[in-house]
Amino acid sequence: MENQVIGLLEIFANLPGWWIFPLTGLLAGVLAGCFGIGGGLVVVPVLAWVYAGMELAEPVRMHLAIGTSLATIVPTSLSSIYAHHRRGAVLWRVFSRLVPGILAGGLAGAALANALDFPQLKFLFSCLLLLIALRIAIDSKPVGHREMPGRTGMTMAGIGIGTVAALGGIGGGVLTNPYLLWCSVDIRRSVATAAACTLPVALAGSAGFILAGLDADGLPQFSSGYVYWPAVAGMAAASLFGAPLGVAIAHNAPTRGLRRALAILLMIVGLKMLLA
Repeated sequence: MENQVIGLLEIFANLPGWWIFPLTGLLAGVLAGCFGIGGGLVVVPVLAWVYAGMELAEPVRMHLAIGTSLATIVPTSLSSIYAHHRRGAVLWRVFSRLVPGILAGGLAGAALANALDFPQLKFLFSCLLLLIALRIAIDSKPVGHREMPGRTGMTMAGIGIGTVAALGGIGGGVLTNPYLLWCSVDIRRSVATAAACTLPVALAGSAGFILAGLDADGLPQFSSGYVYWPAVAGMAAASLFGAPLGVAIAHNAPTRGLRRALAILLMIVGLKMLLA
């Protein structure tokens, strides 16, 4: 089973032409809308394999995959935010209190990633992927046993979310959602607000990766620092269609089976990257 899934992923990552980018973007959009996770959990490993196929220099592959993933999340999150907002599910006051810390953390995460080499960054991302896959598989929702903290507490939480999310190129929703549940926020509102919080992570993180990679060697044409614009364009366009579909799934369909399938996929991808 594992070999079959890995084989399908490798075929997917080596599709001819630019088809890989819109297909990846479509999947990322669905994941962003359905689970509020930004899609980077899938985008980063696929891009890392694509860049390997493009024979880019190893030292820049993971940095380029993470930076490009964060840039792709910007339009994806906008589409997801709009769809959730139409349903009145986003807690904008909570969002506004998390944003300052998230922006600072996003820049810090990009700076930290730039200080790591390819094996270190790949190892950290693989471990993060496995931890998130385990959490999704267990599907244990934090029990709300406290009120929302004050502005200082929200800022500190935002810094932690932004740093880890930008470091892994994952958008931050997968971290924001359990935090909000822990603070006694309703599940549908927590998913919607977590989806909104992916936007500041993506903005700050992608800006940080652009600045960090301005002097890097071995980058492909049409890239700005560690952001590869052809991939951004292909994935972003398709993600705009996927995000509303994911939101519809989140609000109208049971997602337990989808969560388990996603957990298995992420676990296999994480192990593949960790052992490669």
